[in-house]
Amino acid sequence: MADTIFALSSGAVPSGVAVIRVSGAGTEEIVRSLCGTVPEPRVASLLKLRDPLSGNLLDEALVLFFKGPRSFTGEDVAELHCHGGRAVVSGVLSVLGQFENCRPAEAGEFTRRAFDAGRMDLTEVEGLADLIAAETESQRKQAIRQMGGALGQLYENWRKRLIHMRAMIEADFDFADEEDVPGSVSDQVWGQASDLHDEIADHLIRSRSGERLRSGLQVVLMGAPNAGKSSLLNAIAGRDVAIVTEEAGTTRDVIEVHLDLAGYPVTLVDTAGLRETDGIVEREGIRRAEAKGREADLILWAVEPNGVSLKEASSALAAYLPNGVPVWTVNTKQDFETLPKQDSSGTIVEISCSTRSQGGMAPLLGQLTRFAEETISVSESPLATRERHRHYLTDCLAGLRTAVDSDHLPGELRAEDLRRAADALGRITGRIDVEDLLDVIFRDFCIGK
Repeated sequence: MADTIFALSSGAVPSGVAVIRVSGAGTEEIVRSLCGTVPEPRVASLLKLRDPLSGNLLDEALVLFFKGPRSFTGEDVAELHCHGGRAVVSGVLSVLGQFENCRPAEAGEFTRRAFDAGRMDLTEVEGLADLIAAETESQRKQAIRQMGGALGQLYENWRKRLIHMRAMIEADFDFADEEDVPGSVSDQVWGQASDLHDEIADHLIRSRSGERLRSGLQVVLMGAPNAGKSSLLNAIAGRDVAIVTEEAGTTRDVIEVHLDLAGYPVTLVDTAGLRETDGIVEREGIRRAEAKGREADLILWAVEPNGVSLKEASSALAAYLPNGVPVWTVNTKQDFETLPKQDSSGTIVEISCSTRSQGGMAPLLGQLTRFAEETISVSESPLATRERHRHYLTDCLAGLRTAVDSDHLPGELRAEDLRRAADALGRITGRIDVEDLLDVIFRDFCIGK
C-alpha cells in the first residue's frame, strides 16, 4: 500500500490562510484522529485540530474531505485550511508526520498520483505546470486550454483514427472472403492516412506559436563593448537590472529580464560585448553571448552615434546567426525619438531612442509589442507547447509518411508503420511507455502540487 502523503499546498507562511493537503489510504483515519470526526465528503466544516497524543489544541480550521476516487488524486484527500502562522503550520505538519506510513510529499507527487490514477493525462499535467508558471494573460489562457484536456483529446482522436485504420487493414487480411467486409479497404485507408499526415504537419507548423507563447520570445541585446546594451536593458525594464559603467566589458555574463508586453511574454537578454580579447572570463562571456544570439527570435544590435553602421552590424552578425533572425539596430546614446525605419533588405530595422527617459523608450516598446503580436499568433485551437510534443509528433509523421509512400510493400509492413505512428501519439499523452519521462516531467512541480 502506498504511503499517505501531506504538504503545505498554499503559498509561503505567514499568510492569512494556509492549506495543508493530505492524500492516501490513511487520510480518513488521520482526519478522525485530528478532529474527532470526519466531515461529510465535499462539505466544509469548522473543526478543532488536536494532537492525538497530547490532546493539545493545534488550531481551529476549515476541514474538507474528498472520498476517493472522486478527488484530485483519485485517493482519499483532505484539506486543512488553517491559520497561516508559522507556528501553526509547523505544529500541524509535525503531528501529521507522527502517523504511521504518513510522510511529507515530494515535488509534484499529488499530481503524479492523479496521473497514475488516470485522472489526468500527461498533456493535462503539463498544462497544470504551465498554469502555475504563467506570467502573462496569454500564457494563462493557453495553459487553461491544455489543462482542460483539449490537446490530449486532439492527440487521442488521431490515435484512435490510426487504430481504426489498422483494424480495417487487418480485417482485409483476415476476413477478405466475408461478405460484410467491404472490398478495397486498404485503398481507402491509405488516403485517410495521407490526409491525417497533412493534418498533423499543419498542426506542427502552427504550434511554433504555442511553444513561443509558453517559453516567451527571446530578444537578445548584442553589440560592441560599451555600446549601451546594459543601459538599454535598464531603460526597457524600468529599473536598474544591470551594472552600467564607462568601462568597456562590464557585462561578463548573460542577464535576463522577463517582460509582459500587452499579455505577450518576452525575455530580454543582455550579453557581453563582442570583441577580440585574451581574457578567459570575457571570452566565456562572449561565447555565451553568441550562443544566446543563435537562439534568439530577435536581435537588438546596440550602437553609439557614429559607431558601427547598419551594414557593418549585419556583416558582424551574419557570421554566426541563423538565417531569418530579424536584426534591429538601436542607437542607444541620442536624446531624440524617431519612428522605426526598415531598410530595403527587410531584415534590419533602425530605431533611435533615448535611454535617459521612459518617454524615449516609447517607439521601441511599441515596436517590440507589435513584433510579439505578429510572431505569437494566439489561437483558440489546441497547440503543441513543448519540445517533447514536437519530437513525438515528428515520429508520428515519419511513420505515416513511410506507410503512405511504401505502396510497393506488403500491407502487413505498412500496418506496422501505422502502429509506430499511433504509439508516438500515445507517448505524448502518457498511454504508452513513458516511465522514463515521468521523473523529468514532475521534478519542476512545487511541493504540495
